[in-house]
Amino acid sequence: MSQIPAELKYVSSHEWIRDEGDGVVTVGITDHAQELLGDVVFVEAPEVDNEVEAEEEIAVVESVKAASDIYAPIAGTIIEVNEELEDSPELVNSDPYGDGWMFKMQLADVADLDGLMSAEEYAEEIADE
Repeated sequence: MSQIPAELKYVSSHEWIRDEGDGVVTVGITDHAQELLGDVVFVEAPEVDNEVEAEEEIAVVESVKAASDIYAPIAGTIIEVNEELEDSPELVNSDPYGDGWMFKMQLADVADLDGLMSAEEYAEEIADE
């Protein structure tokens, strides 16, 4: 069973969102997503200062099984990427909600967070997969 921390928000493309306050969020992929991918061997991070729209393809995770696009869960500007993933992409597998985070964003509209799934809603969504 995948871990689904209650304090985070989720989107159906399997990204999680942690509200850091002041309109900043941290984004990564869920435990469920990393399980489906298998061993992550490379992470192509988005460009810092890129303005992105919700659901836009902005990064790529490559595993021993496949390459998978990562989508912006919400509109905003990329303000930081997790540079540790360049040398240690396996952090996505070992700690998807901690050291395996992917990027941070400054949100275009903080109210957009209200439209994201709760942990319970995300659990229901992946129960059918």
